[in-house]
Amino acid sequence: MFRSRLENILDHRHGLYRLSGLIDWEMFEREFGKLYSEEGRPGIPIRLMVGLTYLSHAFNTSDEETVRRWVENPYHQYFCGEEYFQHRLPIDPSSLSRWRKRIGAEGAELILKLTIPAGLSSGAVRPSSLERVVVDTTIQEKAVAYPTDSRLYNRSRERLVKLAAEQGIRLRQSYQRLGSQALLKAGRYAHARQMSRARREIKRLKTYLGRVVRDIARKLRPELQPVFDAELALAERLLTQKRQDKNKLYSLHAPEVECISKGKAHKKFEFGVKVSVASTNRDNFVVGMLAEPGNPYDGHTLGRAIEQVERITGCAV
Repeated sequence: MFRSRLENILDHRHGLYRLSGLIDWEMFEREFGKLYSEEGRPGIPIRLMVGLTYLSHAFNTSDEETVRRWVENPYHQYFCGEEYFQHRLPIDPSSLSRWRKRIGAEGAELILKLTIPAGLSSGAVRPSSLERVVVDTTIQEKAVAYPTDSRLYNRSRERLVKLAAEQGIRLRQSYQRLGSQALLKAGRYAHARQMSRARREIKRLKTYLGRVVRDIARKLRPELQPVFDAELALAERLLTQKRQDKNKLYSLHAPEVECISKGKAHKKFEFGVKVSVASTNRDNFVVGMLAEPGNPYDGHTLGRAIEQVERITGCAV
């Protein structure tokens, strides 16, 4: 009864306050509401998820940092549809990653598309600016550990052992203790520049992974084949890839990660996915963004980028 509404205590000239009134939130309710079931526990409010997605990209923060800032910042809460100040985390940060998987690429494009009417209404971009755009490519780095053979072999073995235990498959040996020791020795030998000894431990880790893979293949029941297909395919890819191979596996939880060199002096290699970004030539307003897996030549991404801009803006470029 005695709580103050956020709209009564916030500065109405603040950017987020103004932007919250320019976005068509009802469109998100209509489009994303189809992804929710009418039965069971009510889903998380769509405006909250879309608002957190906007804030994450606007301030370049991780899911954990975005949710933490939401609790501290009343403008973030008002932007996401709250009427009164909240003192608890709105969601678990992992819900944002599941949300992005649910809406897919089409949903992400819709979120980008509805920023353009807001930009036109606020004067941040002119209608004539949408006719000429600048397209460039960059690297969207992934949150992955620096890939080393020793870490990848050991992590793949751990994932297979855990999956086998969950499915009731009793392995001949898990190599949990030996694998951890070999990983530790490989890192220490490499740090001490004793590369022959480091390679010996890496080979030992590869052997442990191969033994676990073969043990699972012998004991795998037909009905469990689909459960192990993805993990076994990643393990086989690790075991067969060579140093000079293309399309190498650099991360188990993000197999799409590639090692890309963009000629930067301060960072020779980056681990992520190539992304094309289209922005207006005059106002530098982002009107298109596409992931380009496979590290294609920059010129080959231009056609898809222009097609997306025309689809989003409705203007010929």
